[in-house]
Amino acid sequence: MRILSLAEIRKVLDYPEAIGLMREALLADCDTPMPMHLDIAPESGEVHIKSSYARGGRYFAMKVASTFPGNRERGLPSGNGMMLLCSAETGAPLAVLADEGHLTDVRTAATAAMIAREIGRTDRVLGIVGSGVQARLVARLHKEVMPLERIILWGRRRERAEECARDIADVAPVDIVDCPAAVAREARLIVTVTAARAPLLKLADLQPGTHVTAVGSDGPGKQELDPHILRRADWILADSIAQCERLGELQYAKEQTMRAREMRQGGFGAGRLTVADLTGLGVEDLFIARHVYERSLA
Repeated sequence: MRILSLAEIRKVLDYPEAIGLMREALLADCDTPMPMHLDIAPESGEVHIKSSYARGGRYFAMKVASTFPGNRERGLPSGNGMMLLCSAETGAPLAVLADEGHLTDVRTAATAAMIAREIGRTDRVLGIVGSGVQARLVARLHKEVMPLERIILWGRRRERAEECARDIADVAPVDIVDCPAAVAREARLIVTVTAARAPLLKLADLQPGTHVTAVGSDGPGKQELDPHILRRADWILADSIAQCERLGELQYAKEQTMRAREMRQGGFGAGRLTVADLTGLGVEDLFIARHVYERSLA
């Protein structure tokens, strides 16, 4: 069994190629159980455990990803994790990808960028609600699929937003604003990347022609969007309808579940208001782990 460090993973990971991989993952015929969540209450920590097998494939995977907010005070990253890739023929472990949560962050941002490409967005302005690691990757991977000229950024803490803006200044000029509504005033393509537990964007904030991709809500109680946004949306794209109803924005607008569609179903495109509810699937972890493992062998 191979053990790949984060440094080794970074050397072989093709970041732009991850965008196409996520399209393949969401279209795959796969067995992807519901995630398991652990709450580590003393540290306000959370752990997500996900797995998947693409039918007919050579591998299956299991991923553990954690978030411990208190780590910032310890001088440690708040996110961590690893992936285990196994043979679908024998069940033998093939590789531990000690990615420290990086592959989860990359596949999440790559999926958001893929959605923007698939629905034909050509925006020159990208709005980002949130200023953590995910915000940085969202900016870089959206740059791969559209001609970005400006990024509008909001973060809960000004100093962290300024740090994020410096890190992505090479992607496009960044304007920091003082509230999520200000992001919506300046951008019609918005990605929300927070761990919020109350709506940050309201229906009245959004301009006609806006698309919002929400990636922060991936567990019970998390919420970034006012439910009225989903109710008024021309279409709702879910990475998994069943999973979004339990863990995503759809948990607050369950009556809209019947209108949601998954990638393989199609039926989404332009509209006055559109939403993608992404909770992160084990099959995405499988595809990016397979990509890294096979490139490391080569």
